[in-house]
Parts: sequence; C-alpha cells; structure tokens
Amino acid sequence: MKVIILGAGQVGASVAEGLVSEENDITIVDYDAARLAQLQDRLDLRTVVGDAATPSALRNAGADDADMIIAVTQSDQSNLVACKLAHSVFNVPTRIARLRSRDFLEDESLLSPENFAVDFALCPEQVITDYIRRLIEFPEALQVLNFANHRVSLVAVQAYEGGLLVGKQIREMRELLPVGMDARIAAIFRRDQPVFPEGDTVVEAGDEVFLLAAAEHIRPVLRQLRRMMKPVERIMIAGGGNIGLRLAKTLEKRYEIKIIEGRRERAEMIANELGNTLVLLGDATDEELLEQENIAEMDLFLAVTNDDEDNIMSGSLAKRLGSKRVVALINRRAYAEMIEGGPIDIGISPAQVSIGALLAHVRQGDVAEVHSLRRGAAEALELVAHGDAKTSQIIGKRIDQIDWPHGVTVAALVRNFDKAVIVGQTDDWTAITRHGEVVIAHHDTVIEPEDHVIVFCTRKKLVKKVEKLFQVSFHFF
Repeated sequence: MKVIILGAGQVGASVAEGLVSEENDITIVDYDAARLAQLQDRLDLRTVVGDAATPSALRNAGADDADMIIAVTQSDQSNLVACKLAHSVFNVPTRIARLRSRDFLEDESLLSPENFAVDFALCPEQVITDYIRRLIEFPEALQVLNFANHRVSLVAVQAYEGGLLVGKQIREMRELLPVGMDARIAAIFRRDQPVFPEGDTVVEAGDEVFLLAAAEHIRPVLRQLRRMMKPVERIMIAGGGNIGLRLAKTLEKRYEIKIIEGRRERAEMIANELGNTLVLLGDATDEELLEQENIAEMDLFLAVTNDDEDNIMSGSLAKRLGSKRVVALINRRAYAEMIEGGPIDIGISPAQVSIGALLAHVRQGDVAEVHSLRRGAAEALELVAHGDAKTSQIIGKRIDQIDWPHGVTVAALVRNFDKAVIVGQTDDWTAITRHGEVVIAHHDTVIEPEDHVIVFCTRKKLVKKVEKLFQVSFHFF
C-alpha cells in the first residue's frame, strides 16, 4: 500500500516506523530537512521537504497514485487543507487527520466529503486522556486496554511475591477463579523478554502478565489473582495544557483534583473552565509548593506537561515526597525505558498510545482494533473472521489446528457481536445491554464466521502473518 505521512513529529515518526516494517511504500513530508534525514537514515522510506498543505508538496510525494494520506502535522489547519486537497485534487481514497481543536471534532459535518473530506479524525489528547482514565480505574495495572466495543478488557499487571499465581502453572488459574468466570493469560514478559504462555508455564515474581477477561469479570478476576490497591481518591496534575485540562474535566466529578500550571494566563483560563478543580499557579518541580499542597496525601500524581525533563523531575520529586503512584508522559522512548519502574511507576509514550486507533484504519483486512504494547514492541489486535470453511484458513477450525506463528496467542473471541442482550437496568429503568458473547479461547475453541478474534503478538513483525491468516480467498467474493 502506498501511504503518504504528513508531519515527521513523534506521531508521524511512530506511524512511519510501524508501517515500514509491514512492507508498505511510505513517503513522509515535513519542512524540517534535518528531521527527515534522521528518519531516512534508520527507516526504508522516501522523504519530501515542503509544506504538507500545498499541492506541489503532495504531488512531489506521489499523491497522484497514493492509497492513503495520514496528516499528523502540529497544525489542525494544515491537516484539514491537506485532506481536502488529497480528496478534490488527487482523489486519494483514504484520508486521516490529526485534530486537536474541539470545534472540528464536535461538528461532524465539517469533516464530510463536501467539506474537509476527512475519513477518520485522530485526537491524540483525547486518546491519552481515555488511556489515563482507565489506569486510574485500575490502580494496580500497568496498562488497561479495551476490545470489541468495551466487551473485553486486557490488563497488564506485575506479578508479586506471594501472589496466588506466582510459582504456579498457568493451567491452575481456572481453579482460583470464581464459579462461572474465565480468563486468559495472553502474554508474559520476563526481564523484558517474551515468555510464550502455555499450560505448564510457571509465573514468576516480577513477571509482567497480560490478563484478559470479559469486561464485567476483569475486576473480580484481578481481585482473586492480585493484591488490590486502595481506590484512587485524590489526584494532582502537573501541567494545564490540552491533556491536563481534558483530564481535569473528565475526572473532577469523581475525584478530588488539583492542577498546577506555570503560566498565569493559562491558569486563569482553565480555572474558568473547571468547576470542582483547584487550579494552582506555580512550578510542579517546586518542593515547597508540593509539600504545601499535601503531596503525601495524593493517591496519584500525573505529570503531563509538554516537557519530558519537567515530567521526570516533578514525578520523581512527587514520589520522594510521598505520592503513592506517579504516571508521567515521556515522549522520548529512551527516557521512558530508563525511568519506568523507578520513582516513575508508569511512563506513557503519547505517540505509541495514539497510533493504535490510527493503525486500525491502516491495516489490511478487517482490523477492528489495534493496541500498541510495551512501547511498540508488541501488539494486540481485534480482527473479524470472514468467509467460510472453504474460503478461510481459520473458520471452522479449532485454535490448535491453525498454523499460528510462534509468539502469537489467541486470547478470546466475541461471538454474535451485533446482537445486544439486556442484562439489567439502572435506577432510572434504563436498560443495560451487552453486545455479543465473550468466549475465552482455549485449544479446542472453534472460530466461526464474523467472530471478533483478539490476538496478541509478542513481536510486531508477526502482525503481517496474522493478517494473512485472516484474509479470505477470492472465491468468497
């Protein structure tokens, strides 16, 4: 597939890295020649120096016969203009834009073919906000991901000495779960190396364990298998930028929030937008300020400024002064790998978190969901099985009859995904519905047509092989 990426920043570079490894023809456009040269030195792609929102730059990048344009520059306006040009001038079939402004996202008509012609709008700030919100709901987790329209949850936790699973074989897990519940260990990473989870695999203390279950079961399953942490009540946020403001707005109704912002005008602006949040004007690396605001009583400190060094410094200081848990945004991969597990409990790469939603629209076949794991080293995918036993390599077969590449785990299926079942009612008699039936995958599970299959790949290079297994032969059409 011929893909043009507009913008060579963190998101653009991460997308390029992910797609180049999958044998796509990639061209990346940016006005920064030095940044493009660095990318070209380590990736097999073409580069074009120029303004991404001009016809000449798009033409030089090969827009005349491109299959897709991914506009992820820092400017919403440039991304929108580029998508419009790609549609009206070059007739590019698929157009994706990164957008930060709520104005464009809230009015869907602006993105229609008659206007800016955006097929899919990516808002990294909202994706990161949702990601952090899930971590707050599961304070013992390293990562929390959802599949199949929130029907299935995948939670990464660290196995601890004395835990129920530590020192036991994986097959013993079912005996520890409540009656009627099932779960699957989709992957294990031990000392940063993948350990393929089989029935006789023994879990060790310190292992990073990826546990998957139906969304309604994941919390009781975790309660059985891992020491639960006290629920989060008090949160301090360092940074009142787009992400900090979105987080405060999302969280302030349920939690006690304090937010620190160093710019007076910005602090006054966000104070007017927030209702139940205490906005503090100051520096999050100021030890005296943190102590005055009772940092030792905070259940969670979120460092979400635009500066990696400030996030590392303020997060480390907050942990030393008594904050129970610290999460920091870290753009540089080397920094994230270096600091995580020390005073910083979780280092989040904004680019890696954001590109999952984008990759689901780029991948071949019917890929419904993509999540980047372990800073891009692994991936979890939700793929839809199409065809029948004659036209598909997987339908009608037991999981242990399919030639899966080594390092691939089928963790669960969601069957009858389009069917909604009423499972209860709220206090105001609103029906609570769930879509589809969650089937935790075992060796004898048979894949049926239209199943949503959740697959864990311990290495990114396995993704292409998995997609080929799900492709339908031409006889199906």
